[in-house]
Amino acid sequence: MAYQPPKQVIVLPQTQQLKACTTIIRDKNTQRADFIFYSDRIIRILVEEGLNHLPVVEKTVVTPTGKEFHGIDFQGRICGVSIMRAGESMEQGLRDVCRSVRIGKILIQRDEETALPKLYYAKFPPDIASRFCLLLDPMLATGGSAIKAIETLIDYGVAEERILFLNLISCPEGIAAVVAKFPAMKIVTAEIDAGLDEKLYIDPGLGDFGCRYFGTDK
Repeated sequence: MAYQPPKQVIVLPQTQQLKACTTIIRDKNTQRADFIFYSDRIIRILVEEGLNHLPVVEKTVVTPTGKEFHGIDFQGRICGVSIMRAGESMEQGLRDVCRSVRIGKILIQRDEETALPKLYYAKFPPDIASRFCLLLDPMLATGGSAIKAIETLIDYGVAEERILFLNLISCPEGIAAVVAKFPAMKIVTAEIDAGLDEKLYIDPGLGDFGCRYFGTDK
């Protein structure tokens, strides 16, 4: 039986364009320039879809013909928050869509003694509690880093329902962990893989996204 994600998860429409892009970035033989280009294309689509799930209000404008047009406007301000360092690859895609958007940073690493994710750094806009937050990280594997990042945002006063987590590749285990802890937030993902392997890597996945994007792999 095919995996059915919970209602909090929005999966991008599986178009031929999206599938072609994800095929390229999954290929171990893809050169870095192509990996960056096609990852950026997917990130742009993710951001656009994420914005679709923010609240709007009705707005009427007057066109150059002197006629009224009844449209909509975004309700409230947003900010991006990237989980360093792979999440930083998604910042430009957000800037391309949202001019002058403010972007916060979170650094989370595994504690060698406890094997649990540990917060090392967090820097946000001072009014982050009043904003809708787009949390950026390309991969959702076990969910440990995402959960710690969401807990940090909540500690800074951000309402759970104002957080949208954007990622390129996710898996059922990570989704289940995040949704169980934060049922009021949403996840927007490009694709959901089969699961985790014995090393807790996403299977089939695409390797270390940050290393491939920033050129620090072998």
